[in-house]
Amino acid sequence: MPRHLASASILYFLLWALLPVPTAEAESVDWTMVNRIRDEGIHRSEVMAILEHLTDEIGPRLTGSPQMAEANDWTRQQLADWGLENAHLDAFEFGRGWSFTRASVHMLAPEEMPLMALPVAWTPGTGKAVRGEVEKIKIESEKDFEKYRDKLAGKILFVDDSRELRDASEPAIKRYTDSELDDLEVFEIPGDRPSFRQRMRKRWRFRQQLNDFLVEEKALATVRISSRDGGLIRVMGGGSREPDGNPGVPSLMMAAEQYNWIVRLLDKKVTVKLEIDVRSRFHDDDTLAYNTIAEIPGSEPGLVMAGAHLDSWHTGTGATDNASSCAVVMEAVRILQALGVRPRRTIRVALWSGEEQGLLGSRAYVEKHFGEISYSDDPELQDLPLRMRDPEGEVEVKPAHEHFSVYFNLDNGAGKLRGIWAQENAAAVPIFEAWLEPFHDLGADTVTTRNTYGTDHQAYEAVGLPGFQFIQDGLDYRSRTHHTNFDTLDHVVREDLIQASIVMASFLYHAAMRDEAIPRKPMPKYEKAEKPDSEATSGH
Repeated sequence: MPRHLASASILYFLLWALLPVPTAEAESVDWTMVNRIRDEGIHRSEVMAILEHLTDEIGPRLTGSPQMAEANDWTRQQLADWGLENAHLDAFEFGRGWSFTRASVHMLAPEEMPLMALPVAWTPGTGKAVRGEVEKIKIESEKDFEKYRDKLAGKILFVDDSRELRDASEPAIKRYTDSELDDLEVFEIPGDRPSFRQRMRKRWRFRQQLNDFLVEEKALATVRISSRDGGLIRVMGGGSREPDGNPGVPSLMMAAEQYNWIVRLLDKKVTVKLEIDVRSRFHDDDTLAYNTIAEIPGSEPGLVMAGAHLDSWHTGTGATDNASSCAVVMEAVRILQALGVRPRRTIRVALWSGEEQGLLGSRAYVEKHFGEISYSDDPELQDLPLRMRDPEGEVEVKPAHEHFSVYFNLDNGAGKLRGIWAQENAAAVPIFEAWLEPFHDLGADTVTTRNTYGTDHQAYEAVGLPGFQFIQDGLDYRSRTHHTNFDTLDHVVREDLIQASIVMASFLYHAAMRDEAIPRKPMPKYEKAEKPDSEATSGH
């Protein structure tokens, strides 16, 4: 090759190497709209007014209770008053409701003093104050029934062992550290997850057997130990919400410190007598539960959703679990409505019922509108609630499945948003990273490809739709408020909810205005589950 041509080739190569390498088109961010969202959300926020009404004024919102019905009606009306369209209540079959008005537990011997205990949901009341001697029992399976037969009449049964209290040096209030957020950005290939359905089936069947046994034996009540310390009483469900189900005997949860004390007395053969007075009632007039739904209609086909669960347990006021998240979701659409946003895709908000009983409201809504999962027809599983059976085969999609873009969920307390879980959807990561860029100064900058579980985005994931949960500072959610009598407005940080509302509003806006829907993962397929040898055995 002539020298001058060789020199030209080298020069051409060097110039070519300096050119920018073609990359995927950067995700668009509407910074002008971000400014408007921040201004409205920071300077004219209504998030605390929403939260105060849901908690201080309406109170706890157990699905099926009168308070939950009030919350459904109030949220529907409030969304309509802001100008959202199609505000309505979407029904699904749930079972009977329950509420309580009184719970009093007193020690009569060896001392006289009040004790801290509260009833679990769907437990029958005592009807009047009843007195009985305490007996510690250990029943872990149906095989243990015989050793207690004809020995429990008139007794108040302590059914748990005592336990050590937790390390008091651990901080009660926690925020993510920078290193913890950095760790989240590293994906770890998950191992095999043990079948939670198998464990649920065993517990559910054993609870039915135990209810029948204790009623037959004429026990007065059962008492369990709270899983939290410091006088916190962590309660959930018991009894039965089935209209024809056996709710068993009255059942209560007691503060750990007092439960431990009584067990120590019993271990020393000291006679302990208690008086219990629980007033509760079942609500059988309507076995349906309701999700609150409303939307800002779009100009083109497509749907973007945000949601949080409106229901709570019954002893606090459900502030951090999960009225704070409902207030954030409502405030996010209020912001967009106040700014006169006219989205390309419809923005729909959903406030779910029945989340605490197994994501029942969101699963029912997804099944009705987007896709249906087939469950095992094994005759041995037909007595179980549907969520405890094994899914099988392919998802049967509904027409709306095609035009669905994304669902954003919020449900991990009342802390500020630090980022989002991408649920192994790698294609969504650069999109979310771009959308978070305007909020780095507010502490939201992390996208992790890891999965998170246990709340309503899973209903969408299960039928192949993009569903995501935000990463959120825990504050004292795990240590104090989660399902406890301390879940009140006092544990909410106003500034955190304002930040979360702004981020949520921006994500909804950008998802609704984006040229394309959020990328999807491959559709799930459900293999026929193998039933282990232990499936038919009972356990606790």
